[in-house]
Amino acid sequence: MLNKPYEALNDYVYKVQQEIGATAAAVYLIQNNVVVNEWYSGRHGADDTYRAVDAQTRFNVASIRKTYLGLAVSLLLEDGRIYSIDDEIGQYLAAYSGIAEGVTLRHLLTHTHGITESEGGLIREFEPGLGWAYRNTGIRMLTGLVARLTGQTVSSFLQERVFNPYGLRESGWETEYADELIYNYYDDPYSWAGAHDSNAGDQSNLFVSARDLARWGQLHLHKGLLNGRQPLPASVFERVTALHTPDTVPWGEPRNGFIWWLQHDTPLNQLGEHLPVGSYLILGITGCVCIVVPEFDAVVVRMYNQLSNPEGYHYLDEIRTFANLAADLLRAGT
Repeated sequence: MLNKPYEALNDYVYKVQQEIGATAAAVYLIQNNVVVNEWYSGRHGADDTYRAVDAQTRFNVASIRKTYLGLAVSLLLEDGRIYSIDDEIGQYLAAYSGIAEGVTLRHLLTHTHGITESEGGLIREFEPGLGWAYRNTGIRMLTGLVARLTGQTVSSFLQERVFNPYGLRESGWETEYADELIYNYYDDPYSWAGAHDSNAGDQSNLFVSARDLARWGQLHLHKGLLNGRQPLPASVFERVTALHTPDTVPWGEPRNGFIWWLQHDTPLNQLGEHLPVGSYLILGITGCVCIVVPEFDAVVVRMYNQLSNPEGYHYLDEIRTFANLAADLLRAGT
């Protein structure tokens, strides 16, 4: 479905698709519970033997998966299996009680824990709550936390508690090729996509369609309400998109909810400055992004199968340009 007011957004996405060498792209916008723009471009691979991108196409969303982990943590808080996000991770996983002393779940969820990997071990970059650094170390700790407290994998826990109740049938961690998956790049040993031999939810192999990712954003926008049903309490969703970055983190660093990036005036911010206060987003290295704009009752999704950054291409600048254009078009239509 091509909506004339959003043709400029689709044209922009197509232009960048050519610049970065992505073979596939999609745009999906929901506003006021109506799909106002749905657009697909390209094929699953580099030549015409590959499947054309369509509504069933599922992209590897890379780090967007981390918001699914964030929701799992919120569910554990709702269940009472976690007392507080200010509990230290060592209270739940004794293996981290030494190096991660003083590191709380809040620090892990907001990239402010200060733990990184070096020569096969863990070291401190900075004291918890005094800086910000995007590291997968904290994500692995949270993944272990969910497994420890549920006795399930992250993927099975989310399937049972979220995907099934909300009908997210085009979302899941996949380990084998299927026709609807953009799976052509895993033979490349240098692929950004990373390992894909586990369906436990502990790797960057979450495949999601553009419309299911838009539904994911919409669930957060409407606090879990879907077609008059409330399978999960509103508080589960309110919690993950509220500000949780410690006040001790310097103001120039990004602000996060449970992984989600929140609108904030900083050079590292991934939201364009045209997006209103209260907006939030998540993105992955493959070029996929989900933006939630409560002021416009809107969700904006952009998908690529991006595998490299060409010379002169600036990842954060491009994300902000896309977000600003989407915000301008939404504002013009409201």
